[in-house]
Amino acid sequence: MTVTDRPAPIADEQIRDLDQAGFVARYGCDRHTATVLSNRFDYLVEHMSVRLLNGAFSPVLRDFYDLACTISGPPELDYQVAAASNGIVLMAGTALDGVANTVEEFGVDNLRRGDIVVCNDPYRTGNHNNDLNFIRPVFSDGVIAGFVNLNAHQLDMGGVAPGGFSATKHNVYENGLVISPRLFVRDGEMVAETWNLIFDNVRMADILYPDLLTICSSLDLGEQLLVESIERYGLAAVHGTIRYACDLGAEAMAAALDRVPDGDWSGSEQIDCDGVDDTEQYSLNVAIRKRGPRIEIDFSGTSRQARSSVNATAWDTKTSVGVALKYLFLPRGRFNSGLYRNVDIVLPEGTMLSALPPDGCVFMYWEQGQIVLTAMLRALSAALGDAAIAGDSGSADLHTAFGVNPDGTPWVSALQCGGEVGPYGANQFGDADSQCMTYQANGVAPAVEAIEKSTPAVVLRHEVKIDSGGPGRFRGGAGMIRDTLWTVDAGYSLTSLRYKQAAGFGANGGDDGARGGIWLYPPAENGVVGAPGVGDDDFRAATPWAGVIDPATHLPATEGGEFIYPFSAGGNNSVANSVIRYLTNAGGGWGDPFTRDPHKVLTDVRDGFVSINGAARDYGVIVLGDPDLDPEGLSLDLVATQSLRESRSDRR
Repeated sequence: MTVTDRPAPIADEQIRDLDQAGFVARYGCDRHTATVLSNRFDYLVEHMSVRLLNGAFSPVLRDFYDLACTISGPPELDYQVAAASNGIVLMAGTALDGVANTVEEFGVDNLRRGDIVVCNDPYRTGNHNNDLNFIRPVFSDGVIAGFVNLNAHQLDMGGVAPGGFSATKHNVYENGLVISPRLFVRDGEMVAETWNLIFDNVRMADILYPDLLTICSSLDLGEQLLVESIERYGLAAVHGTIRYACDLGAEAMAAALDRVPDGDWSGSEQIDCDGVDDTEQYSLNVAIRKRGPRIEIDFSGTSRQARSSVNATAWDTKTSVGVALKYLFLPRGRFNSGLYRNVDIVLPEGTMLSALPPDGCVFMYWEQGQIVLTAMLRALSAALGDAAIAGDSGSADLHTAFGVNPDGTPWVSALQCGGEVGPYGANQFGDADSQCMTYQANGVAPAVEAIEKSTPAVVLRHEVKIDSGGPGRFRGGAGMIRDTLWTVDAGYSLTSLRYKQAAGFGANGGDDGARGGIWLYPPAENGVVGAPGVGDDDFRAATPWAGVIDPATHLPATEGGEFIYPFSAGGNNSVANSVIRYLTNAGGGWGDPFTRDPHKVLTDVRDGFVSINGAARDYGVIVLGDPDLDPEGLSLDLVATQSLRESRSDRR
């Protein structure tokens, strides 16, 4: 399978070289109008997103931004996506192909004004069953002028696992409700059979129903804004600007690639296991070939599709390739169809990156997308030198807890109390943040009050792990510890697949970030409820649930260690008043740690990112004082620091 961008190449003459007449001839409007409209497209998709975020009941939408809005051209413009919102880019990227696949299958001639078409089949649209793609055609003078689209995660879509988050589903029949392209709204009215189909299969109808109404409202708004743009500037200008925005993206990517010396690079990455057992290793292999303004990304040799739902589709892999190229070569500007025009992706069918139904079950597509990104960052690290980017936490580390209320109704806590908030890797511009997620998602830390109000949970701790961030001239983001007390018996779904390798790899001479894990602390025998300590000895009392763990200390192992398979046959369960601890992988450092400004190391010690011993060991910096009792009284011994660094110069 070779995936390429649909539109034909643009003319040899660059946009910036066009005079006013040439620009108007190509795009049907002047430069000023094209600039105004392209910014209006951005405003349109963000405005749609805000309407849903403000009205959402689901914590996955409200707190996690697990949505994306896009605007697509009509069929005659090959459904080019001109603008995508700042939600989760993995969901925006699949609109590049998912909208066209859905509309073409449903039938363009079957669409009318006021319709909404819905589809959630991963093999048609990418992502997973919980991500519903809603597509509204926008008409002008009786003809489809474009589409406004909203891809939004729903809290539950049926299947064997409440909330859907599970690595152990073996096939599409266990995965949840599959909705082929069909009408969701017809002429502005609900299509009862589609709504009934959904609500006959889901557990959380009281949350889904108002969210789906808000989604319809968001699409109404998107249609209104696009119609207003057409009425004010004309259809030719709107269509011209869609082509202009995508052409601009194509030119910018081509120019960025052309500045990089030609070459061939390769990389590999792996996930720890699938949801069956850990006897089979799943590896991604990528060969990158760059010539002039074109680049080929070849995944030949990648492992076969996994035996459970940890796979991705070709659409997801295409998106992750675009994300990686944006990070490395074109960090500014919007994500749109034009970015792929000079990119060829070679992807065999039936791999863990291009799974096929029914046994190539797709749910945890983002974990595969993450290793695509990590492998490309690793492969190009040496070639890019200072522009290399260190690895992030490597996994969304999503956590789902579930159980049954006393009245018999089910409850689910999805994406709230796991490792969802984690670190980035450092780069040439500075230290990395710790309170992020992964390079492919823009999730935010949910409000503790919201978690504790809606679920039987008490958040006991949310803090950085000292000495975990990858040392470097610029420090990697620290691993995050999150301790949650569950006040009732509960079951859990873990989705952690990145412990065997250090996901947060160092770049340009920086060191790797520390690895994380998951632990269960049973209720205290004396009945006292509280947060476990975070010292090395405090891990001994816990039962490891995931990670590469030292059997004696139960800490993440620095060398050797025992891999703890995270998807136990009996499931991960706890009794009331147990504590579940998540520690995320830490981000990698950038540059030689012994060239880090000692004053920055002093600040790290004061702020709890680095210990006094860690400052000397990892950075060659001598810090004096007590960071716990007198953090503002810390000082540097610069003479001893210089001596230590000189004595250990061969360390690097």
